[in-house]
Amino acid sequence: MSAPSNIKLKIQLMCGDEIAMGPGKADLLEAIRVHGSISGAGRAMDMSYRRAWLLVDVMNRCWQGPLVETSPGSSHGGGAKVTPLGEAVLAHYRALQERLSGASDCPDEAALAAAMLALPRASQKG
Repeated sequence: MSAPSNIKLKIQLMCGDEIAMGPGKADLLEAIRVHGSISGAGRAMDMSYRRAWLLVDVMNRCWQGPLVETSPGSSHGGGAKVTPLGEAVLAHYRALQERLSGASDCPDEAALAAAMLALPRASQKG
């Protein structure tokens, strides 16, 4: 049995008040791997360079080592790459997502899905 479409589990790994890893940051790491730069990854995700850089900064500050290494731009080009630690964190995060998405036999999930409407009722305000 597959998970009901109206229940979405979102995993956020916290480091103090910061989100060290979540679905968006995992997607950003994958985009950096593909595009070889923070700016290219940001463009691919329809995100500003500043926003992408800030997300990378949080990730790099929350783990035992950086998840992304950058090299300054020059005539040879700059760029960014996912570090071995970043690859490991990403792999473990994706495995955890996969494991939890396969937990559709959970009675609590079934009970919540049965009690929830497919769409919200119209607002009674105004």
